[in-house]
Amino acid sequence: MARVLIVDDSPTEMYKLTGMLEKHGHQVLKAENGADGVALARQEKPDAVLMDIVMPGLNGFQATRQLSKEPETNGIPIIIVTTKDQETDKIWGARQGAKEYLTKPVEEHKLIEVLNKVLKL
Repeated sequence: MARVLIVDDSPTEMYKLTGMLEKHGHQVLKAENGADGVALARQEKPDAVLMDIVMPGLNGFQATRQLSKEPETNGIPIIIVTTKDQETDKIWGARQGAKEYLTKPVEEHKLIEVLNKVLKL
C-alpha cells in the first residue's frame, strides 16, 4: 500500500492516525513539526502527507506551501487534518496546495476514503 507521512505535534493524534493507516496496510512515516515534516518529505518522498495546522515553529499552512511549491515534492498530495474547521481555513489550505481538508476528530472510514481519493486507488 502507500507510504504516508503524518506531520502532527500531538502524540495522541499521531497514535490514532498511525493505527488507522496501519490497519489498512499503509506504511507510516512521522514528523512532530512542520520543519521536520518538510525535511522528511524531501528525503523520503512519501505517497501522501497528513498535515496538522497548529504546530510550533513552521505551521502546517507554511509547510504545505513549501512542499507544494518545490519541484521535488509538489506531486505529493497533502491532506490537512486539523481541529480548525472554519471555511476560511479550508480555503486557505487549498490555496497553500492541500488537496483535501479533514477536521479532527477524523473518522477512520473518512480518512481512508479521502486518502484513496488523493492516491487514486
